[in-house]
Amino acid sequence: MVSEEVGEEYRERSARVLGLEPGGAREAAAVREFARRIGAERGLVDVHTHFMPDRVLRKVWAYFDAAGPLVGRQWPITYRRAEDERIAVLRAFGVRAFTSMLYPHKPGMAEWLNGWAADFAARVPECLHTATFFPEPGVEAYVRAAVERGARVFKAHVQVGAYDPAEPVLDPVWGLLAEAGVPVVAHCGSGPVPGKYTGPGPMREVLARHPRLRLVVAHLGMPEYSEFLDLVADYPEVRLDTTMAWTGFAEEFAPFPHAELPRLAAYGDRVLLGTDFPNTPYPYAHQLEVMADLGLGEEWLRAVCHDNAARLFGLDDNAS
Repeated sequence: MVSEEVGEEYRERSARVLGLEPGGAREAAAVREFARRIGAERGLVDVHTHFMPDRVLRKVWAYFDAAGPLVGRQWPITYRRAEDERIAVLRAFGVRAFTSMLYPHKPGMAEWLNGWAADFAARVPECLHTATFFPEPGVEAYVRAAVERGARVFKAHVQVGAYDPAEPVLDPVWGLLAEAGVPVVAHCGSGPVPGKYTGPGPMREVLARHPRLRLVVAHLGMPEYSEFLDLVADYPEVRLDTTMAWTGFAEEFAPFPHAELPRLAAYGDRVLLGTDFPNTPYPYAHQLEVMADLGLGEEWLRAVCHDNAARLFGLDDNAS
């Protein structure tokens, strides 16, 4: 737990946007103004947003509704809205590209989810075509099919899936994605609650076999921030996303070590904006506010919130 003094600091930051209706006109204006201020006039690129079939998403929300005992506090879903309303919120915020992070928790789900995600990306032009996988027979075949169909990013959820990412059945999948240059956003840190295979060890084993894998570590690897920064140092294709980091909510159970800010600044070209929208227990603008409060400068913020992802996904030819 953070000290009361530090906790109060983060509560004060959060208070700046508490008066804004989540997804309302004032929050949309605040997000757009943030983008303008950092020089990201074309909008933000958010690599960690969740869209999935309605019945699956409702089960995810039910999990968060009951997650209080797991993280020691309640976890309200700030943007619990119909799919078209959630898309409209991101458009109002000026988010130029986002993902449909979805994931299976058992065999037999991933291929079906990939079909849904391909259709979603086809009808929502701002969405980067997202896919997923699970360690099961046939996984290499359906991952290859998703790549051939145009998947631009994959989601791996080691915590929810409760699998070892280094197990042999997934080795050809990691190799395929490394060869294709398709990024994988992986929830492999041990926050908010640890799993049997979370932490940097299993992913380090994967990277030792596939050093060119474009791994994006979700949540900055929370709470093993330093260890995952070590992976960034050791492997030039490893990146981090900012999801939930530095927010008042996360700082209460997984505070980011201030001593690591210089390394975070040094690797500013390999940090990407992620938010967990719509599943955040606070307004979207709060994630942006706390990043600005790090004091790493507008150039760092512009790279994180736009340029790095624009370059990774080839969104335009002039990302600085």
